[in-house]
Amino acid sequence: MRGDISFEINGRPVRLELDGNRRLIWVLRTELALTGTKPSCARGLCGACTVLVNDRPVRSCVTSVESVRGKKVVTIEGLARDGKLHPLQKAFIEHDALQCGFCTPGMILTAYGLLREKRRPSREEIIRGMDGNLCRCGAHKRIVDAIESAAAEMK
Repeated sequence: MRGDISFEINGRPVRLELDGNRRLIWVLRTELALTGTKPSCARGLCGACTVLVNDRPVRSCVTSVESVRGKKVVTIEGLARDGKLHPLQKAFIEHDALQCGFCTPGMILTAYGLLREKRRPSREEIIRGMDGNLCRCGAHKRIVDAIESAAAEMK
């Protein structure tokens, strides 16, 4: 059923008329042209589609757009502020924590949620916290190194 759905995306209010059952990932990519959020498994298993909803990581491939009504959604495009990359984005670049880059937006936003929960996680806590995000290129060690580095910078 079509209807008006309003929410905030990357700091801007948006109002769309669409079916509330549509998956958030497709609304972001097609209606809002925010293609940093990557479709992959369509089952919420790989983490490539992770976005922040009210500062918490969610899998947009299994999230209805109706469920974000009135909430704040942040995609990888909205993480930088005033032209400056977020410490996680910088750390991923500095540690070469990507190869093909497909999983990177979801990795960074999942790590953001992890660091909001625990400012200085141990290496083991980072590994556990990132366990649900898959990197098919095998950059996991560099990803963990980047998250450790960003955590130290963010204090």
